[in-house]
Amino acid sequence: MPAIATLKLLSPGLYTLLVDRGRPRTRSLGVPVGGAADSFSLAIGNALVGNPPDAPALELCLSGPVLCADENLACALFGAPFELSAGQRRLAAGKTFTLLAGEELSIHGTAERARAYLCIAGGIDGPEILGSRSSLQPLVAGAELPCRGGTIASRFLRSAFAWDAEPGVLRFLPGAQAAWFSEDRLTGQEFTVTPASNRMGLRLHADPLSLPAREIVSEPVCPGSVQVTRDGQCIVLGVDGQTIGGYPKIAQVIAADLDKFGQFRPGDRVRFRRVSVEEAEDLYRRKRRELHEWLLRLYVAER
Repeated sequence: MPAIATLKLLSPGLYTLLVDRGRPRTRSLGVPVGGAADSFSLAIGNALVGNPPDAPALELCLSGPVLCADENLACALFGAPFELSAGQRRLAAGKTFTLLAGEELSIHGTAERARAYLCIAGGIDGPEILGSRSSLQPLVAGAELPCRGGTIASRFLRSAFAWDAEPGVLRFLPGAQAAWFSEDRLTGQEFTVTPASNRMGLRLHADPLSLPAREIVSEPVCPGSVQVTRDGQCIVLGVDGQTIGGYPKIAQVIAADLDKFGQFRPGDRVRFRRVSVEEAEDLYRRKRRELHEWLLRLYVAER
């Protein structure tokens, strides 16, 4: 049996969370989904070390933590191309490595995209709340996380994924109040991700949309809902977004594109493109098929 190990955060990084698939069944209680902001990257990272797709891992944002463990750990960092090193060794995102007992793992910044997932063979333990181990607050210096010791041979995956061929484009269906707006104002201009964006939602800036003098009663919203605020700017709700809202919804980003939210960073440019329901369903199936094929390849290669 692998030894029980402790992973300790010496420095927490900008915003480090323990995440899994989140809490999709608790929205009726007013609890956001949470979990990984980019579940596709979490699944691939876990497959690299032989874990199930939704095994708990650390989500890093823009600037990563410094960690050490008391046992060897079989690791992979997947997602944004963070720079990282262990002791005197330079490591690479997308490639498995063994973190040696007592060795400090330093995960620095990333010049592109925003988030990556540190996956450890056997997963990372944490308290279960409403069926998920996703943390409700960012981890702090000194946090100790139980995991399983182990080593791993070198494997890597650096691939462009077909589902993400247009990372700056969000495909959508009309929202509940789409008729209040001119769709051309949404699709005919480029939006900029502002520094006020976070896991709750992307705050976008562009020429304001004209907002009619109307009010709505607060009603259900979900990740991907595109709300228009009173100043005519758009907010796209993320995995930590609220479950009800009173802003009108011009659009709903399709399920196949929700993982893109986790990789947008301040200053990135975003465009919207409308698709049909049939296209949305087909894109979702194609993305799930691509993920399944990659997971199968990685699990078979491990054996």
